[in-house]
Amino acid sequence: MGPLFSTTYAGKWLGLVTAIWVQAICGNNYTFANYSGALKSLMALTQLELNNLSVAKDVGKAFGLLSGFASDCLPTSVLLIIGSLEGFIGYGVQWLVVSQRIRPLPYWQMCIFLCLGGNSTTWMNTAVLVTCMRNFPKNRGPVSGILKGYVGLSTAIFTDICTALFSSDPSTFLFILAVVPAVVCLTAVFFLHETPPASRPSELQQETQYFHIFNGIAIVLAVYLLAFDITGSHGQFLSLIFAVGLVTLLATPLGVPLYSILSKPRSNSDIEQPMKEPLLLNQSKKPETTTAGVKLEDLDRKRPLIGEDHTIIEMVQTFDFWILSVSFLCGVGTGMCVMNNMGQMGLALGYPDVSIFVSLTSIWGFFGRIASGLLSEYYIWKFGTPRPLWNAASQVLMATGYVIMAFALPGSLYVGSILVGICYGVRLTVTVPVASELFGLKYYGLVYNILILNLPLGSFLFSGLLAGYLYDAEAAANDGGGNTCIGAHCYCLVFVIMAITCVLGLGLDMLLAARTRTVYAKIHESKKSITATKTTDHSSSTKC
Repeated sequence: MGPLFSTTYAGKWLGLVTAIWVQAICGNNYTFANYSGALKSLMALTQLELNNLSVAKDVGKAFGLLSGFASDCLPTSVLLIIGSLEGFIGYGVQWLVVSQRIRPLPYWQMCIFLCLGGNSTTWMNTAVLVTCMRNFPKNRGPVSGILKGYVGLSTAIFTDICTALFSSDPSTFLFILAVVPAVVCLTAVFFLHETPPASRPSELQQETQYFHIFNGIAIVLAVYLLAFDITGSHGQFLSLIFAVGLVTLLATPLGVPLYSILSKPRSNSDIEQPMKEPLLLNQSKKPETTTAGVKLEDLDRKRPLIGEDHTIIEMVQTFDFWILSVSFLCGVGTGMCVMNNMGQMGLALGYPDVSIFVSLTSIWGFFGRIASGLLSEYYIWKFGTPRPLWNAASQVLMATGYVIMAFALPGSLYVGSILVGICYGVRLTVTVPVASELFGLKYYGLVYNILILNLPLGSFLFSGLLAGYLYDAEAAANDGGGNTCIGAHCYCLVFVIMAITCVLGLGLDMLLAARTRTVYAKIHESKKSITATKTTDHSSSTKC
């Protein structure tokens, strides 16, 4: 199946728009709290059993290694088709159970279908991230921020649409999760593909301008969703107006490729030449030598430097990989615990409907993703600030959020949801370009999915084991099966342990920032030289 618009400049931007749409439906893994209560009551589960179902959902991401391997030999369209089919089957069966069209399946079978639904997003994410990082290699931070930002909004989009049109009905919610992602992915098949990256300063300048537009649209969308959430209940007419406005905002990015058809970047071969500079200046053709006159490349022939392309074996042999991986686990593992257990956390503190907290985590997660992508890129360009420092800052805020929720003061779940959402978004967004900057783009699809293994591992450790066991120890058994815990004590110890974990992650992130400062200094020099080239070319064209 040949991609449409493959030879046009607009095709590149249309591909990014469809990538944004795919990411806007990839947050279905974070919506478990919206229907976990229905599964718990229908299947008469304890909290540990329910949490292990959520772990099974997250274990699906462990099989994302398959999509990583596949990304090196299969086109983007095939990855999207596989992801859409898996999601349709995985969430479709859950819909059949929750809507009571079929009897609840045995526990192990439900685990399989939740795992299948969880794995579907790894194919979608791999297809989108690998393709876009290769299409925009000079703007990895902004690209990662935009794409991961829409993943952050995805949960709020699903939740608010279901709340507005279907009164938060769990079975309808699962039906949407099964059908909408499949339709969007099959649409993206025709437009999302690899294209040559920008090779001229004018093209890079226009890329930056377009990314600002995409960020502006995304921020308007986030504010729109937040306004709907904080204004309370709405009538049927206003809810319908909200849904129409939401679809309109999601379609707005199409204006960029339409505009690019009318306004292509100027290309004057007498003035402007393609850039040949690598991302890191130490990868230039001239070999470095030691004081003894021995080429460094001969000494390191079997071991690439940090910042160069690594094979998977070479990557896992580096200390920096394990620092990045464990610190990532500390942040996303604890964040997954909160999102998977939000339904029961809200009930314990007297909130039977947790849709507002799910949306707050999603929307503020978006702001964390967008802000960290833009700010980390700006500070690298301006000062050469190591990107892992932003992960360190997120660990501080996340630990603060857990301490606030541990005290269970009035409104603490609102504050905690916002802080956890912001920090979880920062971690996912910043780690994506960090991995590519330290280990290269050649095997990036596999590198990304190896790091994503920390999501199911973190879910198992913090949600399946820690939260599950401690909750059941405090809960009282129900007459019809299962158990319930009401009160601040239900999750207090869980929050304290997760706060300590974030402090550990903070130390690891600071260590990684110190170890990679020379890498980011070289990236800083490279970006400055590109800026100087743009200025020189602009002056030359003005004189001409």
